[in-house]
Amino acid sequence: MASTIGAARRREEWDLPEAATRVLLASAAEHVLPAVAAVARAVGLSTFAAPGLLDLADEHDGLAVELFFDRISRALTGAEADAVRVATDPANEYTALVRALLTAPTLAQELARRGVTAEVGVLAEAELWSAYQPVVDLAGRSVVAYEALLRGDSDGRAVDGGDLFFVADSAGWLPRLDRVGRECAIAGAAGWLGDADLFVNTHPTSVLRPDADLDSTEQAVALAGLHPGQLVLEVGERAAVADRGHLLAVLESYRARGWRVALDEVAAGWSSASLLDVVRPEVVKLGRPLVAALPDDGARAVVRTVAAHAHRLGAVVVAEGVEDERAAEEVTALGADLAQGWLFGRPEAPAVAPAAEVSPDPTP
Repeated sequence: MASTIGAARRREEWDLPEAATRVLLASAAEHVLPAVAAVARAVGLSTFAAPGLLDLADEHDGLAVELFFDRISRALTGAEADAVRVATDPANEYTALVRALLTAPTLAQELARRGVTAEVGVLAEAELWSAYQPVVDLAGRSVVAYEALLRGDSDGRAVDGGDLFFVADSAGWLPRLDRVGRECAIAGAAGWLGDADLFVNTHPTSVLRPDADLDSTEQAVALAGLHPGQLVLEVGERAAVADRGHLLAVLESYRARGWRVALDEVAAGWSSASLLDVVRPEVVKLGRPLVAALPDDGARAVVRTVAAHAHRLGAVVVAEGVEDERAAEEVTALGADLAQGWLFGRPEAPAVAPAAEVSPDPTP
């Protein structure tokens, strides 16, 4: 898998599944494979079943396999498709076959990669880059940071970061896109960021082995000429509650490199003092829905409580989604230190020329 890195643009090559004449499926869910076998036989595939395994063969140059994937996407629920591993055209040698199954995508991911359940072309054909939105000091209204937001250009149309990450998550590519997003954000800030901080969104669950998976991000910081302390990695509140043990290991690795942590979307869903105490972020970001609810008395109470708790932990409070002066005055009075939103600027591409390309990155 190759990539091109510039200061603002990056194109990735994603390995898409090719036509196949054999499909090997494995699942511990006993009721799923018989249902899969029924679909396979209906489209003309030869089937061989063993406990937990299903071997499908196509004698029609892969046409029946393509029809099988299309029909199975409608025959199984999402949970059932997630419970099946699938390897296409696996090697017959035992060790290689076992390795293929162990590293195989789920059936749900395979369907997404084949464009059956997700618009995979949105990601596979996109040129990736970061837009930057200013974060200002509410007291003096000076810009003190920028948040990087991943964007894509796919076949002449702009693609939002949310769509890119949806496809990546569906196809099992989230760890890779998360890494690419970090690197795009950092490389795109080179040459113009100055002393400002750089906020970058990240999914801690995509970092499987922190010591290895974060090396390229650390290298990107050095190549961009940024001080490690300028990098602030944003962790969404909903992601933070998913696996606290793994989260803390990832955050420890962030901080060991000199990076800081922001807890994002606070009070957008359910917020708790215990989460703040566990994560102990350097930055707390008040979610847009909460800020938009102001001046509702309930929203005011939440903002005031969260800001006070964050300050006790030594954290800086950022209000997101500040669109007008009334909201700016409101969040300032309730304890916010910084803010971002259309009042201060919309996300924009950096007004600098791209740097020279570097060698392709073979990392998957």
